[in-house]
Amino acid sequence: MSKDLDPARRGTIAQVNSRPPAAQHLSDLARLRRVRDRMDREYAQPLDVEALARGVNMSAGHLSRQFRLAYGESPYAYLMTRRIERAMALLRRGDLSVTEVCFEVGCASLGTFSSRFTELVGVPPSVYRDQAARATAGMPSCVAKQVTRPIRNREAPDPSVS
Repeated sequence: MSKDLDPARRGTIAQVNSRPPAAQHLSDLARLRRVRDRMDREYAQPLDVEALARGVNMSAGHLSRQFRLAYGESPYAYLMTRRIERAMALLRRGDLSVTEVCFEVGCASLGTFSSRFTELVGVPPSVYRDQAARATAGMPSCVAKQVTRPIRNREAPDPSVS
């Protein structure tokens, strides 16, 4: 009998196909970083969880669960935050309309863009555009970006409370 067919020398499928849990965790983290980096680079492209998961050979469900565990928010929430950050920079420039900014950052729906923008920033994009132009006048763009960074996870201040 060949040693390849010898039952005593073969492992179970789990032993043959899986890595130790720590190695699998590190591999998942590396793939999650690649997904996050792709979202940072390609935020204006039409990205969905299925496409992101295919790019790193994970199922969409596994990617979503692991991403939330690693980064504290869903892949969609992270992507929308990147888009809103970029939209804030474009609105501060003041040369594009809110609709143009919406499509420039990869959002397909003006309503969704405006809702998410208001949720993260605390004011609608049109109000932000008017206020930010005055507030960051003369400020270097790298400083303006840090000062005006959106707050994640529904932590924007309530504009009605003074």
